[in-house]
Amino acid sequence: MPCIVFANPKGGAGKSTSAVILSSELALKGAAVTILDADPNKPVSAWAKRANCPANITVLADISETTIIDEIEAAVSKTPFVVVDLEGTASMMVAYAISRADLVIIPIQGSQLDAEQGAKAIGLIKQQERAFHRSIPFAVLFTRTNSAIKPRTLLHIQQEFTTHGVRSFESQLNEREAFRALFSFGGTLESLDPKQVGNLDKAISNAREFAAEVVAMLRGEVGPKGDEKEEVMADAR
Repeated sequence: MPCIVFANPKGGAGKSTSAVILSSELALKGAAVTILDADPNKPVSAWAKRANCPANITVLADISETTIIDEIEAAVSKTPFVVVDLEGTASMMVAYAISRADLVIIPIQGSQLDAEQGAKAIGLIKQQERAFHRSIPFAVLFTRTNSAIKPRTLLHIQQEFTTHGVRSFESQLNEREAFRALFSFGGTLESLDPKQVGNLDKAISNAREFAAEVVAMLRGEVGPKGDEKEEVMADAR
């Protein structure tokens, strides 16, 4: 069962938001998901305590450096998908989680500072690859982007990653009111009230595209598009 780790030593990069979006979309497709909330601020745990959290999502908190490997291995043995939301530091707990990952997602915003911190996360992944003599797939996820405008800074960062052979998600998590609303109202994007949250349909489409691409990566497929992504999500359960 795959373990998906969200890692970036910079706080505020979008790790928790991305983890909740992915987990809820997988759950809505019928898959059981365990989320390990290893962020000291416990944002995922707070979200799960609100209304309409899918019944097939289990959130485990109180994760520590000494327990995280055991927690991951126990969850992987029981649950089709395991998602780990890590703290925004380069700690031993982060390293341990990465060492058990089937896919590491590195959320970053389109700034040079975020890119530099993302590069540190990649360096940590490479250290774990050498330590455990295994390949650890990873990809950069751009978050809080503008769906209509692509700033030159973002395009430059994307090109730099491509030049250095770093894979990025084709999909990006745009700046959406609905993504923030999840932590205010709880539940999933689909359970939010479109009268209270603007452009909800676009946020749902954005989230589904991202989740489908994650599943495609786990299956070793080259980022499918359109109908192929919908078929991948249908098979995720």
